[in-house]
Amino acid sequence: MEEKEQQTVQPMVQFFADRVEEYDAHMLEQVEGCREAYKKVAACIPQNCERLLDLGCGTGLELEEIFQKLPRVNVIGIDLCNEMLEKCEKKFRGKALSLICGNYFDVPFGEEQFDCVISFQTMHHFPHREKLLLYEKILRALKSGGLYIECDYMVETLEQESFFSEEAARLRREQRIPKGALCHIDIPFAVETQTRLLKDAGFQSIESVFRKGNTTILLNWKA
Repeated sequence: MEEKEQQTVQPMVQFFADRVEEYDAHMLEQVEGCREAYKKVAACIPQNCERLLDLGCGTGLELEEIFQKLPRVNVIGIDLCNEMLEKCEKKFRGKALSLICGNYFDVPFGEEQFDCVISFQTMHHFPHREKLLLYEKILRALKSGGLYIECDYMVETLEQESFFSEEAARLRREQRIPKGALCHIDIPFAVETQTRLLKDAGFQSIESVFRKGNTTILLNWKA
């Protein structure tokens, strides 16, 4: 397997702050499948959704399609990067949008607060244990029958998954990154691993509805 180019790992906030101006064009034009996936995610949100939580909302690319479909939906967006949130706020003035600058692992979601939770290309930076705890938190935040939509970078095989995991461990070790520090390192999982984690968290019905390149959408329903 071809190794990724060596680079200095940046803190997550700094990585996105440095790229805020070109972020939208990069996602739409250079990440295979994303342009179509933004539309697909919006299409999958139930028409009766009233409250939606967007994890890692960034500049709000996914919200452009969502607000077209559901112009009155109430959205809470969480992101680490204030520069990203400033762009998001400017895009959607007049919409029912509340933005929180913070780490969604730490920000309280409440219980049974949302009809739908979404995340778009943000979960592939975190290891198993952290993601499992987050998925359990998402499940608690959803109302009965609620939907969590995850669009993310997922690899095809367990061999590829192991490669990225080992590479991430090496980078953290060699660059002496403290345990728990949020850094921009890709550790994508295989679809089967991702599905198993969501089941372990308590989601009852999981369906893969889109895949182009490595961009994959999973629909995860709360019983």
